Amino acid sequence: MNDLALLLSPEGRALLDEVRDTEPARELAVATRLRRDHPAELVSAALGQARLRQRAVAKFGAEDAGRMFFTPNGVEQSTRASVAAYRAGRLRELGVTSVADLCCGIGGDAIALARAGIRVLAVDRDPVTAATARANAEALGLAGLIEVREADVTEVDTAGYDAVFVDPARRGGRGRVFDPEAYSPPLSWAVGTALAAPRAALKIAPGIPHEVVPAAAEAEWISDGGDVKEAVLWFGTGAPGAVRATLLPGPRTLLGRGLPDPAVRPVGRYLYEPDGAVIRAHLVAEVAEEVGGGLLDPTIAYVTADEPRTTPYATGYEITDRLPFNVKKLKALLREREVGTLTVKKRGSAVEPEELRRKVRPQGPNAATVFLTRVAGAPTMLIGRPLR
Repeated sequence: MNDLALLLSPEGRALLDEVRDTEPARELAVATRLRRDHPAELVSAALGQARLRQRAVAKFGAEDAGRMFFTPNGVEQSTRASVAAYRAGRLRELGVTSVADLCCGIGGDAIALARAGIRVLAVDRDPVTAATARANAEALGLAGLIEVREADVTEVDTAGYDAVFVDPARRGGRGRVFDPEAYSPPLSWAVGTALAAPRAALKIAPGIPHEVVPAAAEAEWISDGGDVKEAVLWFGTGAPGAVRATLLPGPRTLLGRGLPDPAVRPVGRYLYEPDGAVIRAHLVAEVAEEVGGGLLDPTIAYVTADEPRTTPYATGYEITDRLPFNVKKLKALLREREVGTLTVKKRGSAVEPEELRRKVRPQGPNAATVFLTRVAGAPTMLIGRPLR
């Protein structure tokens, strides 16, 4: 009997409630006590599931995570709920009412689709994973909208659905897989399936090279709270070749306009750090145009300008000092300014932020940000503070 089956029994559900808030330091004592009245295998499964639920709060929120069931890979690889909800909303806006969710994992995307009112066929070839997705649909009251099927996705007929969503596995026995053709299933298969469907969305790694994006696809890079989460290839949206960066919460979406690379210019009074999704989507030129700026260096995505402007697609800083890379000079400057809280950002520098903090030992009541970068090829330190 596998762990999930144990946990779905009445005894297992009751035990899950009992161990819900167990802290890691207390696990051994709790396990010892519970094994007097429950099978050791069930106690281990319940405590393991409690740990996974605690980890899943960051992605699913406390309410859902406290009711759902997880596998270790499922927690690691599932989509953050806010991103899945955004994607489901786009499909709904496109008129989609039914989706074949291929490589559904533990069902995170299927849940978001069902909550958007979309009927879902969720498919995964792993028996435990498919069973977990089924248990999650039932736990969240969505079993009427989600059909879970254990099958090889390459053998599933999706003809009766308005759209397909494919989330290929991007991890192997040695960790992350970077070659799209090494995805499981390969990107070429996913693209072929997408082209055969009325509409489709393919979730891919945000580091995918732009040159492998199919001409028929709209490419979107998504960040949440400043962290880049994924890229999506959309088919059937009526915008082949389009590029966009979407920032959550919001959403705020920056559309590519095919602008040439910004010119390199001298350091101005202000520096703008584009959101990671903007950088991945190669839309730094669009941000530079918004703030009336240019690049510090042709190979680095920092934009500099002479006036403060507000844009949701970049964080602005007022630059107070510019130094050639010199730790002693930086330490003296920080001591003079009584900087005790130092944020270190870097692009184009091999120096690690923690290493620099250790060397300069900031002390004092004030805060500052130092950028380790290059200006026209020269290693440079720019010191500043965030724009209000």
